[in-house]
Formats: sequence, structure tokens, C-alpha cells
Amino acid sequence: MASNLSPYRLAKARDLFNIFSVFNALSWQFLTGNVVALFALRMGASPTYIGVLSAVLYLAFFFLPLGRALTNRISMVKIFSYAWGGRSLGMIPLLFVPIIFAAGHQDLALLITLLGVAAFHIIRGLGMIANNPVLSHLSKGPDQGSYLTQIQVLQSAVVMFAGFIIAMLLGRDPPLFLYTIIIAVGIITGIISGVIVNKIPEPEAQETGKGKNLIEVIKETMEQPSLRRFIIIVLLVALVSGVSRTFLVVYAREVFDQSDGMVALFAVFGGLGHLMIGLFIKFLVDRVGAKPLFTICVIISLLSMIPVLFFPASQSDNLTTVILFLSFLFFMLSFGWLGSEGIMQTYFMAMVPVEKMTDMGMIYFFSFGIAGVVGSLFGGVFLDVVVAISGSYYTSFRILFLILIIITGITLIPMRKMVSLGALPFISALGVLFSFRELRAISLLERLKKSSNAGEEEAILDALHDTPSKLAIKGLLTRIKSPRLSVRMESIRAIDALKNLNEDAERALMDDIINNPYTSAYRSARALGNHGVFHAVPLLRELVLSNDYMLSGEAMIALAKLKDTGFMSQIESIIKETSNPRLQMAGAEALGIYGVNDSLPVLLDMLRVANPPPYLADEVVLAMAGILGIQHKFYPLLVRFLADETQASTLAQDEAESAYEHAVSVHVNKRSNRNPKLKAFNYQTKSFQSAILEYIKTFSGSKLSRWIREIPDELVNEFVRNVFIETILDEVHFNDLRLQLLIVHWASHELRLWTSKLKAEF
Repeated sequence: MASNLSPYRLAKARDLFNIFSVFNALSWQFLTGNVVALFALRMGASPTYIGVLSAVLYLAFFFLPLGRALTNRISMVKIFSYAWGGRSLGMIPLLFVPIIFAAGHQDLALLITLLGVAAFHIIRGLGMIANNPVLSHLSKGPDQGSYLTQIQVLQSAVVMFAGFIIAMLLGRDPPLFLYTIIIAVGIITGIISGVIVNKIPEPEAQETGKGKNLIEVIKETMEQPSLRRFIIIVLLVALVSGVSRTFLVVYAREVFDQSDGMVALFAVFGGLGHLMIGLFIKFLVDRVGAKPLFTICVIISLLSMIPVLFFPASQSDNLTTVILFLSFLFFMLSFGWLGSEGIMQTYFMAMVPVEKMTDMGMIYFFSFGIAGVVGSLFGGVFLDVVVAISGSYYTSFRILFLILIIITGITLIPMRKMVSLGALPFISALGVLFSFRELRAISLLERLKKSSNAGEEEAILDALHDTPSKLAIKGLLTRIKSPRLSVRMESIRAIDALKNLNEDAERALMDDIINNPYTSAYRSARALGNHGVFHAVPLLRELVLSNDYMLSGEAMIALAKLKDTGFMSQIESIIKETSNPRLQMAGAEALGIYGVNDSLPVLLDMLRVANPPPYLADEVVLAMAGILGIQHKFYPLLVRFLADETQASTLAQDEAESAYEHAVSVHVNKRSNRNPKLKAFNYQTKSFQSAILEYIKTFSGSKLSRWIREIPDELVNEFVRNVFIETILDEVHFNDLRLQLLIVHWASHELRLWTSKLKAEF
């Protein structure tokens, strides 16, 4: 029974598998696909033969049961190793095909080619039983999708490079012996890949499926609706993907009369498409999820096939147009369909438990095999039949691709009901693709994952705070447990910047305020309040009494944001009893958020003490402004005052003058003396400036208090009116310039309200 790999051994095993992937990709490119198809076409093969040759590729999937039976006697890695070396040896007969063909035995040459390719794929099928378990073992962890895609990116990059070399070798009219050299290199690199894979650690034992025959495994798979639906999708995707890409070689040669070298060069563009979609998926899969990316790839594939229907036959002799068109077609079909196949495997591995990977993987590959064989045979025969009837490859390919487009459209219907497996909804995933902020957040998360020191982590977390994204929650929750306090603080700050929190984030913040007093707990309390986490109220109430005054203060503010009015009286009591300025400031802010008029006397009492700390006085008058509903406009006025306190009188006069001029411009007119309400208003307006001026210059509030008494009852709360009248006449507050500025601003605000009310009436 194999044990889980340690991080060091896992990294080492992945590095080894990466090397294997390089040689494996080289061998695959030199021994299969376009090389063999071009080899056969050089010997006069028909589309039906190419279809049969392509169908043989899928024979591998039907030998999985035999490979599964071998697992009872040989380890997974040994089977993998022997099969990958053995399949390369199966291609040795192809080295002698050019000699046989040169001797005039065309049919024998094509038969030996077919048998060699069949041997390659049959032996490959024995080893494929180990493919999914080994990959699943090496990709375990939160980066599974990313690692699986990384392997595909690496392989596609090697394939593209090898394809370019092949294109350069083949040129316009290559001799058959050149194919022999290419195949020989493929055999050698294939044997090397088999040796390398033998050094990879053995995956975990697969015990659940032991003893089950193929029929039982199929029955178990089909009994699960999600797996049954997925297998249908696999069948359809594999069928269209196989046919569309397999016969592109024939399409390029027969419709557009392209040389072997040019077709190989177009295949390089196909490799580039595979590389690009791999990079695209690797960047997004762990954040967006496999399902929406799978859907997007299939849609791209569908759209990529449509140009085949409308490419004008009159342009088939235009070399530039043909090269651009075929380059686009090879690129986009590989981009879409190979992306679909790659992300489909990622989805499958996320859906199937590791202990069932061998059995279910066999069904997965069986589906590929059935679809591939049917599609390849159908495509080849269909093309030959339609060509025989119509006499035109151009027409036959248009009809073939029309059928493939229809099948792809049908495939999208069951894809809508696939299990999400934690992925984003399709529309949300599209939103991510077209959002610079979300893409930047993903990029930052990738950098965060690779960061190696606390300073770098802090910088990235700070950037994530400025680029809030729900996709970042998972990465941020990992950093909230960092041993470095500054990293934890930045993580919480970045979490707080998110629009919404999930249950995991809420739970992490609540755990933090319990377990980390005197450090990061206060920051988590603030985040809970900002995000309206109402079930945190009981815990926050308890923590108001904490010895950690920072936590206590933030808990009070959070309760106010959560509208826990039942606790307001306790906050008022704490303000009265404590001598801690920080706690008093937090309490004042909380009362300002509650916005209850009854708290005004409590706040005024905080200003009665001799020489209150300046910032405490600032916080108190801002809290009062919040209760009065004028904080938004009063705050910039207070800032200007603090910049130069000698300007207090000037600022107050400006407030009064502005309100007075507004009132006069609206209501002083010929009707003023005809309406009692307007007459009273104009009288009060004229007395307003003198009352304010007296209050500012002499600190006498007698005129202003009388003016306040005349404000209509519907415009001012009676309790607030009495509090301000009493405050204006209270000698204790005479020298408080902040409070004086607040009262003038409030009175000016009331005059504006009065003006607006009368304007609406008249």
C-alpha cells in the first residue's frame, strides 16, 4: 500500500514526470498522427484507409481490461513503463516499409504500416490503465487542475517544436526514407520515456474495484446520473474532436493541394493552439473550475468549424488566403478540441474518487475508444462515398463539417446539467474572462502561491486588497494562518475588501477573533461588522468586555454596523466608565453608526472633561454629525478646520452665509408678505446671520437658541432641538470650536431643509 508523498518527494516525482512528458511527447509526435497519415498518403492511401488508420489509434482503449488484469500481478508503474517502451518497439516494422514500397508492393507496405500502428496502440492500451492513477497520484492537492494542465502545456510545447522540425525536414516533396529517420527517432525517444517513467513512485493501491468484471463496472457507472451524462458527453466530444482533427490533413492535401511540408507546418499551428489553450486553462482552472472552461472550449470548437462551410471555392487557388485559412483552422480546432479533451480529463479526475480511478478511468477511455473508432471509420467512408457521388472533396468536407457542427450543438445540451464540482456558473466564468480586475487578481494569486518570503507575500496581499475578487478567498484563507503577523493582517485586510464572504471566510474570521487577541483579532472583528455577519453578534458581545481594548473597540463598532441596538446601552456605559481614549473613540464611532438621538447627551458629556484628547473630540463631533445625518458634508468642513484652527470663525460664517443666500434666492419675492409661512420664514432667514454671528464672535447663544426654537416641528426632532438649545447656553461648551462649528453647520442644514420644504409647497 503506497503512502502519500511528502511535499519534497511529490515535487521530485513531478519533476521526473515532466522529463518523461518531454520524451513521451517527442515520441508521440514522431510516431503518430500527422506523420503516419502523411506517410500513408505519400504511398497513395485513400481517405477510408486514413480513417481506418485513425481508428486503430483508439484500439488502445479496448485493451484496458487486459491492462487492468495485469495490475493483479504487476505494479502500475511497471505496466506503464513496459507498455511505453514496448509500444515503440511495435513501430520497428515501419522502418522497412519504404524498401517494400520501392519494390512495388504498395498494398503490403500499407498493410505493414497499419499493423505496426496497431501494435503500437494495442501495447499502449495495456499501459494506459496506469495513466489516470499515476496522474491522479502526482496531481493531488489544491493545484490539481493547474498541474494537469501544466503537463498538457509542456507536452504541447514539445509537440509544437517537434512539428516544426518535421515540417522543415519534409519540405515540398520528401522521399520516404526521411519518414524512416523520423520514425526511428520516435522509437528511441519512446524507449527512453519508458525507462524514465519506471522511476516514478508507485500510486496508492486501487482496492475498491478489485474483483469486478467489466460489465459490473459499466453497470455501476451507468447507475450514477452524473457519470452517465458525462460519458455521453465524452462520446460526443471525442467523436467530433477525432473526426475534425484527423481529416484536416486530408482536407489540406486534397482540397487545397498542400505539400507534406506545408501540412506539417500547419500542424505546428495546431500545436501552438494546443499550447495556448493549455496556458489559458492552467491560468484559470483552479480559480474558475473545470465545468465552465469545458463549455467554453466546446463553444470555441463549434465556432471554429463554421468557416469550413463558407470558405469560397474560388479562393482555393489563392495561396495567401489558403495559408491563412488553414493556419487558422489548424490552430482553432486544436485550441478548442484539445482544450476540451484536456479539461474533460481534469473534470473527470475531480469527479471520481481516487479509489475508483482505475475502474472508472477504464470506462472513460472506453468511451473515447468507441467514439474514436466510429468517428474515424465513418469520416473516412463518408468522404470516399460523397467524393464518388459528387466528384468533389470540397463538397464532401462541407457536408461532413455540417454534421459535426450539429453534433457539437447537441453536445452543449447535456453539458448544462453537468455537476459543477465547485466551479463558477458559466455566466460568472465569462465575467471573469472579460474582467481585467478578476484576471489581475488571478495573476496575483499565482504569484502569491509561488512567493517565498513574508515581505513578498505582504506586497501581493496589499495588491489583492486593491483588486478585490471572490476568486481570491481560497488563497487568502491560506495566508490567514501564516506564522507572520503582518501577513495575517494583510490577508484579513484583503478579505475585508471583498464584496461578499463565503462560509469558510466567515468561520476563519470568527476563529481569529477567538484565538488571536492582542494581535489580529480586532481586524477580523472589523471585517465581520463590515460584511454584516449577523450570527457573530453573540460572540462580539462577549468580546466587548475583552481586556484587548483594540478588540473591544472594534467589537462595539461591529455591533453597531450589525444594528444590534439592544447592546447600545452597554456601549454607553463603557464610554462613561472607561478612561481609555481608544475605547472611548470606538464607542463614540459606534454610537454615531447607531444614529440614535438619545445618545447625543452621552457624547456631549465626553466633551465636558478638561482637555479631552484632540482626536477623541474629533471622533465625538463626527459621531454627533452621524446621528444628525450630516456627517458626509460636515467631515470635509472639520478637515479644513483642523488644517488651520484659526479659521474656525471664517468657516462658520461661510456656512451661514451660503445657507442664507440659498434661502434668499429661492423665497424672497413679491409673494413673501402674502403668505404667513413665507413671511415667518423670511423673518427667520433675516435673523439667521445675526444669530450665527453673535454665537461665533461672543459665544452668546441667546439669539441662536431663539432661532432654533422657531424651526418648524416637522423639520427637527424635539429632543435634538432641546439638546442643542441647552448646549448653546451651556458655558462649559463655550470654547469648544469643533462643537461650535458643528452647531453652525447643523443650523445651516436646517435652514436649507426649511427652504426646500417651502419650495415644494409653493
